[in-house]
Amino acid sequence: MIIGVGIDLIEVARVQKAIERNPRFVDRVFTEREILYSEGKKSRFQHLAARFAVKEAFYKAIGQRIAWTDVETINLPSGQPQLILLAKNIYGFTRSHVSISHIADYATAVVVLEKE
Repeated sequence: MIIGVGIDLIEVARVQKAIERNPRFVDRVFTEREILYSEGKKSRFQHLAARFAVKEAFYKAIGQRIAWTDVETINLPSGQPQLILLAKNIYGFTRSHVSISHIADYATAVVVLEKE
């Protein structure tokens, strides 16, 4: 049964400006694995913006905010994104689905939460 759905769209330039104004923004918002993944990409800010969008979509799906770094997006070997909740899961979902897309100017994400 689906218990939550969230979607987010963000301008890549907005994330880039936030990072350029305050370099600590990266460490406050993203996990170490998210930073390493994005730094290895040609379009670093697109990938960080996409992960930011996943966090926002997740917050919308659960209906509240938790610490930024308690929500992590990784990619499976197939390339499929996967949401990892690093905090204790007290939100009632047992499975999550994530879809991410980005182009030069925008990044978007959808999160669906299920309960058995």
